[in-house]
Amino acid sequence: MKLKIKFENISKKYVLYAKKSDKLKEILFPKKKSEGFYALRNVSFSVYEGETIGIVGINGSGKSTLSNLLSQVVPPTSGQMTVNGETSLIAISAGLNSNLSGLENIELKCLMHGLTKDEIKRITPDIIEFADIGKFMNQPVKNYSSGMKSRLGFAISVHTNPDILIVDEALSVGDQTFYDKCVTKINEFKEEGKTIFFISHSLSQIRTICDKVMWIHFGEVRQFGEARRVIARYKKFIDWFNKLSEEQKKKYKQDMLQKQAKVEIETDDSYKVAYNGPLYPIDERVKRYQKNKIDKRKKVMLNLQLLFLSLFTVLLGALLFF
Repeated sequence: MKLKIKFENISKKYVLYAKKSDKLKEILFPKKKSEGFYALRNVSFSVYEGETIGIVGINGSGKSTLSNLLSQVVPPTSGQMTVNGETSLIAISAGLNSNLSGLENIELKCLMHGLTKDEIKRITPDIIEFADIGKFMNQPVKNYSSGMKSRLGFAISVHTNPDILIVDEALSVGDQTFYDKCVTKINEFKEEGKTIFFISHSLSQIRTICDKVMWIHFGEVRQFGEARRVIARYKKFIDWFNKLSEEQKKKYKQDMLQKQAKVEIETDDSYKVAYNGPLYPIDERVKRYQKNKIDKRKKVMLNLQLLFLSLFTVLLGALLFF
């Protein structure tokens, strides 16, 4: 079987900023270590041609980040990613321009997938028929309901004939008729040997559509394998989680999110600790190291700011003079 997707120790880190101006400061004066959040950490798996992979996990586990990486919407922070084929992401309003009409979005998304004008003209009637949103096709997408956006996005994506289809909760907002139509199309893709990733909270949908299932749990792959076995184990976790009180659920999620935000603090070669706030106390040696490092950084930043201001002043004076 031909390899389609391979992730090798893929991590995706988002830097957290207290305010928008901090992002500009980070660009001008990058820090060696920034406070961040690992949406995914050291994820590794391989998927082959013709496989249909279900992705499950509670909210905040990194499913949408994984779908964005698979569709190459965002790059990984670290690790090696191999994608053999043309990908297409189907999510509610993904890639749709709210100010354009449905017809204009059909042309825009098809052009983004590399289709020619003649090819777009040929498949547009099929897309309109599949989406089945009537006169709204000529209205701006910002006037659409979530279901209409999902229908249009799905219709466009499946008619661009991708090698790898990524469906991210796009079927959760449609009616049963549209869902049945989508399942039929997905089954046609499976028969053609296409690779499909199906992200959903509905275990019945996952069980019906998927051959294998990947359980993502707060940025890490908890289990990946035969659909029946992974679903059974995930369901046990969900049953346990749902029995917790609201306070216990909140505490559990906070602990998991703090684990995702964990960063390494490097000191000298003989000392390294992992830190992510109150759960991982730091001894005095690390505190002193942090304080000295911050003081040095402040001095460097101040010097750079003064240099930048001086150059700007000289440049402004030169412009006024000439």
